[in-house]
Amino acid sequence: MTRFRFVNGHVATSTGVLPGAEIVVQGDRIASIGAVEGSGETIDLNGGWVVPGYIDTQVNGGGGVLFNDRLDVDGIATMAAAHAVYGTTAMLPTLVSETPDKIARALDAIDEAIEANVPGIVGIHVEGPVLNPARKGIHDPARFRDLDDEMVAVLTRPRRGKVMLTIAPERVPVATIRRLVEAGVLVSAGHSEASYEQAMAAFDVGLVGITHLFNAMPAMQQRVPGLAGATLDDARPWSGLIIDGFHVAAPMLRLALKARPFDRLMLVTDAMSSVGAVEKDFVLHGRHIDVSGGKCTYADGTLAGSDLDMGSAVANAVEQLRITVDRAAAMAATNPAAFLGLSHERGALGVGLRADWVVLDAALKPVETRIATAEPVAA
Repeated sequence: MTRFRFVNGHVATSTGVLPGAEIVVQGDRIASIGAVEGSGETIDLNGGWVVPGYIDTQVNGGGGVLFNDRLDVDGIATMAAAHAVYGTTAMLPTLVSETPDKIARALDAIDEAIEANVPGIVGIHVEGPVLNPARKGIHDPARFRDLDDEMVAVLTRPRRGKVMLTIAPERVPVATIRRLVEAGVLVSAGHSEASYEQAMAAFDVGLVGITHLFNAMPAMQQRVPGLAGATLDDARPWSGLIIDGFHVAAPMLRLALKARPFDRLMLVTDAMSSVGAVEKDFVLHGRHIDVSGGKCTYADGTLAGSDLDMGSAVANAVEQLRITVDRAAAMAATNPAAFLGLSHERGALGVGLRADWVVLDAALKPVETRIATAEPVAA
């Protein structure tokens, strides 16, 4: 057993925020959490925090690696290591609209990474190519296609980790969405012009996520609520939010917070290869993407993912949503764990859960990330 004794700060446990705590770890699990008592070595938080390890369901790249370009274990490991510095202890590498053969290769690569025990890899997010060209964002519409039986078969094969799939629900029959859901795929709506009615029909058959709420979908109108309106009106799906100061205005973020169940909101980064990289600019599908001032854009001004890390996303959520640190951390850890069906092992600091956590300084900057099965990572 290993004891970690934190004092002079805040420890966000599953039962509440403590001013300090002794966390006892046995193997990769938390054996107990209690008050710091008696003498012995302690870790002075200096007004900082210990929060559960962050879980990011949308990570296109990191450390100079774009997942689309490196469908191999080493590339995936580089991405995971880059994001661990910023508090991410679990993630879904995300494939930006690709051909069926590359989707199959990406799924296999994630299986290989999990088998190789790459720290933090818990599955894959396949974003596209069944999207609406009218809401393509930075995706290449030349790669868009319908969801045929061959692709469904590839997506529904048993996998070692979670499989999340972003589709435009108006392009997929509800029977096919149901088939994916019944096979265990986490189906999410994004890059879509779905009507309110089409969104609700998809929710009814198990579509469980909204990919980057408000982005790549029409604005709500008084008589045309659309996908965004359906999401604010329905408690069922989990919604990803990119809080980087560019993707969504703060008042709209606060509207989502007021309208949606809190436990159905998740922070995501939509991070590109620039996160944790020295050379920020990158190329996606043959197009040069400029990264400056924390913003990733194509030549025509289209946002191309983000240069956001989860440590900054949590700090931004505290500021822009006007919520407490523990609630922001829940949006980065507890809620995505529930979305992924991993609450039994991740997403909180509680007895029996994995010993994954992030130590933050008083300014909420990650100081050290602990992934239970790996060496601690210092920022």
